[in-house]
Amino acid sequence: MTNNKERLYTLWRELYPENTTVKLDDFLSELNRKTSSGEEEPTDWYKDAVIYSLYVDLFNKDFSGLIDKLDYLEDLGVNCLWLLPILDSPMRDAGFDIRNYDRIRADLLGLPENFEKEEQEAVFGNFLKEAHSRGIRVIFDVAINHTSDQNPWFQEAKKSEDNPYRNYYIWSKDTSLYGEARLLFKGIEDSNWEPLGDWYYFHRFFSFQPDLNYKNPDVLLAMSKNLLYWQSMGVDGFRADAIPYLWKEKGTSCENLPKTHTIVKFFRAILDYVQPGSLLLAEACQKPKEVVKYMGNGDECHAAYHFPLMPMMFKAIAMGNRQPIIHTLSPEVTPEIPAIGQWLTFLRVHDELSLELVYVSEEDRKYIHEHYCHKPEWDFRVGEGISARLSELFQRDERKIALSYSLMLTITGSPVVYYGDEFGKLNDEAYYREQIQKTGKDDTRFLVRGRIDWQKLENDLKDPENFHAKVYQTIKSLLNTRKEHPAFGRGETQFLEVLSADGQPAENILAYLRTTPEENILVLNNLSDKTVEVNHPLPDNHVFVLNLNGFAYNEDKHTFTLEPHGFVWLGVL
Repeated sequence: MTNNKERLYTLWRELYPENTTVKLDDFLSELNRKTSSGEEEPTDWYKDAVIYSLYVDLFNKDFSGLIDKLDYLEDLGVNCLWLLPILDSPMRDAGFDIRNYDRIRADLLGLPENFEKEEQEAVFGNFLKEAHSRGIRVIFDVAINHTSDQNPWFQEAKKSEDNPYRNYYIWSKDTSLYGEARLLFKGIEDSNWEPLGDWYYFHRFFSFQPDLNYKNPDVLLAMSKNLLYWQSMGVDGFRADAIPYLWKEKGTSCENLPKTHTIVKFFRAILDYVQPGSLLLAEACQKPKEVVKYMGNGDECHAAYHFPLMPMMFKAIAMGNRQPIIHTLSPEVTPEIPAIGQWLTFLRVHDELSLELVYVSEEDRKYIHEHYCHKPEWDFRVGEGISARLSELFQRDERKIALSYSLMLTITGSPVVYYGDEFGKLNDEAYYREQIQKTGKDDTRFLVRGRIDWQKLENDLKDPENFHAKVYQTIKSLLNTRKEHPAFGRGETQFLEVLSADGQPAENILAYLRTTPEENILVLNNLSDKTVEVNHPLPDNHVFVLNLNGFAYNEDKHTFTLEPHGFVWLGVL
């Protein structure tokens, strides 16, 4: 703890060399640090996490409804919930436009708009208690780069140039400032500057989301205070949204700048100073060589999404070839991460299937877009993404859905399941149209959101021949197997070259070992639409099935047969 305190002062001086430490002194003096209670919780719990991402309201109305479904989630095999934006918001960007950082939206709490803080803490605190009692941890989104234009800070800032909150944001009369910063919402926004009176304010996302000015130390401390409030309530971690853009400098791209990393280190140090073990998760849509920098030397974020792996899983299945995945996870593309670090793998999240050229080549972008954008209205940002649910991308092919999950759950890191994908939820066009009317923005990402109709789902799941029931039973089985074997989250990954029965390299089979000192697991995935027979890759070892789909073992020939898009997970002795 003492080291963390010293570190906070060091980081403060890096960010604000011309400022005294008086503000930091005062801030730290007011903190309530948690004292050790003897038995310490593991601080690397996220390495064993099976994460489920959901919108509380779309999943089941409010926190009371979510409590009602905690048993469903526990049975599914989930041990960590990632709550998509829950903080107070006008909801023009699905909650990523935050109005108040210390308040949850009233509708999610089931409370009137003018609720007292104590009422919030009772309702949300009860939800946390119920989740934790089932061994389910809880993390949630915090957009730390920008706020809503309805945030009280911005409402004050726009009143006058000498308002105390004016410097919480970035203002200029010269819109060529930060001209090298790319336009992130190409096709939706036409500038990073928005006029307001005689001035313009800077924004990297929607025009109603002004960027915060971290050159002002008050902003850093205000955001830290918000994180610490939720930590004190029992939240297990935070997904730091849009972190590459925090610090801006003239003549740069305003992405991944050194002082952005200093800010992230400060947030990590302040959380560790008060109570070690709170996860800080980086949402950095960048190449792995940039993303790993957000883990620092184990002193920034604990974990980060492996964005390039996601599209390469889709490409590998479309090609029926293992090379896209092997190349992406090779050291030249994916550098080593700190010992405490962890990749998060995913197939779909609340956004589009991203094909940003920052980490996907033009050739790959074109190939994936052509193979998976089955309808023109799914296009996002002029070819840079596809707005479609997993089941839609795979055209409701149960085997491909299962295969994609086999890859995500076993290849590296900790997996993220997007709500509804466990039963093959489809695009929600009615919700998409509803949100266009509400927000005034034609954002096709709303297709991949939408509500769950629990009564309909329960009826579907009772019919074993129903598409949703088939997907659900398969994914549930895979998730629970995954949760039982720490090697999937903590083991090394060693790719194996498998030979077909005729002795030729089987490029359509992705095979690998996941190994820890205590456990060895062999995984084989048939990426193709053909039945493939391969030689036993470890003929001197005894193997036993952990999970499978379309797999058979020929004991006489010592070969494995994998049906089209089949797979098997094998324990190795």
